[in-house]
Amino acid sequence: MNYEIVMGLEVHVELSTESKLFCSCSAKFGAEPNENVCPACAGMPGLPVRINKKAIDLAIAAGLVTNCEISPVIAFDKKNYFYPDLPTGYQVTQLFAPICTNGWIDIETEMGSKHITLKQIHIEEDAGKLVHDARTRSTLVDFNRASVPLIEIVSNPDFRTAEEVTEYLDKLRSLLSFAGVSDCKMQEGSMRCDVNISVREVGSDILGTRTEIKNMNSLKAIARAIEYESQRHINALETGCEELVQETRRWDDDIGMSFSMREKAQEADYRYFPNPEILPIHIDTSWIDSIERTLPEPAHVRFERMTGVLGLPEYDSGIITGSLNLCRIFDEVLEVINKPKEVVNWIMGDLLSITKASGVGDDDIDIDCKKFAQLIGLVDNKTINRAVGKKVLVKVFEEGIDPEAYVKENALGMVSDTGFLEAAIAEVIKENEKSVSEYRAGSQKVFGFIVGQVMKKTAGKADPQTVNALLRAKLDA
Repeated sequence: MNYEIVMGLEVHVELSTESKLFCSCSAKFGAEPNENVCPACAGMPGLPVRINKKAIDLAIAAGLVTNCEISPVIAFDKKNYFYPDLPTGYQVTQLFAPICTNGWIDIETEMGSKHITLKQIHIEEDAGKLVHDARTRSTLVDFNRASVPLIEIVSNPDFRTAEEVTEYLDKLRSLLSFAGVSDCKMQEGSMRCDVNISVREVGSDILGTRTEIKNMNSLKAIARAIEYESQRHINALETGCEELVQETRRWDDDIGMSFSMREKAQEADYRYFPNPEILPIHIDTSWIDSIERTLPEPAHVRFERMTGVLGLPEYDSGIITGSLNLCRIFDEVLEVINKPKEVVNWIMGDLLSITKASGVGDDDIDIDCKKFAQLIGLVDNKTINRAVGKKVLVKVFEEGIDPEAYVKENALGMVSDTGFLEAAIAEVIKENEKSVSEYRAGSQKVFGFIVGQVMKKTAGKADPQTVNALLRAKLDA
């Protein structure tokens, strides 16, 4: 038989708020265990609930960039279940009146474009985190993440391949990070995905038994999990080797297998009911308009502008638009020195190599863009050569030095004096007779070595173009 995979996704995205959903505790990642906990987010009874308005703003922004309808009235509900990392014994979420509905995202795959529809986006509080200690065979609980605001983005079962899933997640990450909704750092858990998967015969309109692969935070792992789980379903249907049941499973990426965690609960099992402590919230058009006006240009629109209007290569534009921070750096430098290709070359060829060596991610690069632009200008107007410029860029990035002052103080200005350069070339020719003979015998590859010796002789400050012209004239004479 021929089978097709049917998948729907539930993507959990932690919102970029300073504090938690119902209290003033910090929502930042990386604190010591249980450092950011108060009686409210620890689940102590009798405390008043106070909604974080910034979380509502960010959820509206998420709905706008995913083409959703924003609900005029939203409400919160209690989802009851008992788990060690949920201190209240229930989760505050939205079932009956979610903030966003009926959205869509278009993605591009090898098979062409595809329209992915969204059922809803709702706001909820995150749970804590269980830390399993294999050494002591115990489990510890960290409540720092408890009550951190997040949105859950629920798609319809529109996915048929792992490529569609990863392209959708990549597009979603781009849309939300550019809008400032979340940093979407999957490695830190601020974007996590549950994959609901089933298989059925091609042509059938009856969905198969569905399993959920829980809390995935790597695109590669998600693709591997989909391949394994879909094949497990097909094998079960073909051979009867196991009975497929609706359940939640965890993925072990080290051994490439999924394992059963628990039976999949039904909606009724959670005993949802409206949260009586939180009044409904009215969202009018002026509130939505105020959020929409603050949204920056989306990555895919910026990509089209960079390739179409600015004439930049698709590869270069793809790298820059892969990070909102790189886009910011590009824009701010371009305001000072209006040479798009030159600016992109410096960012991609020099700045990113420096930051990569320093272990700094694209979203965390912090550089004074005016000084960066000044440096590019010094090279462009031949005050210094490119090799010196690269060294000065390290100082700009690491120490924030003023490039113009630094070049003057350290006498790094480019040497173009032909008399001085001819003398240096004469010395290099005399010191490298073997290489000179090889060049004159027809070997072009040694020319670069001889140029390098001249640059070394001039402490790297010579004008490379002048050196090349003078050296060739001397060697070819």
